[in-house]
Amino acid sequence: MQVFPPKVTIVVVNWNGLRDTTECLESLKEISYQNYETVVVDNGSERNEAEALTEKFGKAVNVIRSDKNVGYARGCNIGIRYALEHMESDYVLLLNNDTIVDPKFLDMLVRVAENDRSIGIVGPKIYFYDKPNVIYFAGGVLLRRIGQPFHMGLRKVDRGQYNSLREVDFISGCALLVKKEVIDKIGLLDTDYFAYFEDADWNIKARAAGYKIVFSPQSMIWHKASSSSGFMSRLYIYHHLRSRIIFVRKNASKADFVFLFLPYLVVIRM
Repeated sequence: MQVFPPKVTIVVVNWNGLRDTTECLESLKEISYQNYETVVVDNGSERNEAEALTEKFGKAVNVIRSDKNVGYARGCNIGIRYALEHMESDYVLLLNNDTIVDPKFLDMLVRVAENDRSIGIVGPKIYFYDKPNVIYFAGGVLLRRIGQPFHMGLRKVDRGQYNSLREVDFISGCALLVKKEVIDKIGLLDTDYFAYFEDADWNIKARAAGYKIVFSPQSMIWHKASSSSGFMSRLYIYHHLRSRIIFVRKNASKADFVFLFLPYLVVIRM
């Protein structure tokens, strides 16, 4: 029988991001939601960051160390498995390490998810870290045939224009709360994706399994945006392009891939 409030395990993946991860975990210490635990997966950081996090946060954070960087999807899966096998979690929250959170962000997410059994995934309004009132994400629209996600509200000043609770195509993996029953049905993140698009793929699978994907604007976090790989760095470009191709191969027809996606990729995206 599920207890109330439900048990949430927050999964954070760290890769050479000790400063960001520390700031994220410090903000989590201030949240008002009580029934949660935090798992940090150190994804083969070059320095002894797992040890540093354990020393700083002690038993308040469960730190799991991977010997090498296995990618974001695999790193998240390590934390998800631990949450489901050892923590009796009702929910798993994927949270980027380069975020800070509003103290009530998790209360709001869980409240929305608990109010409707058909909701499988729910996510917050996300702002830019260095521009606290400028929106990074207010729900996602996904053109799956060309592998093009859009962040609603991107770079717009928040004047309340995205304050309605609503269904969306996807919730960003930057902060994504998912019910355990959803994971039981659709499985873990697809590890064909090293980084990027694994969240969009997961959202599609959840929707196909009959669940609603919902944006909750009363829940708020702030995001530094691509701080691990560096926006438009070679690493970012390579993995983003690779994952986009994988995503369309998995989620569009062969005809769409050849006659729609490839021309779009060459003419527009390149």
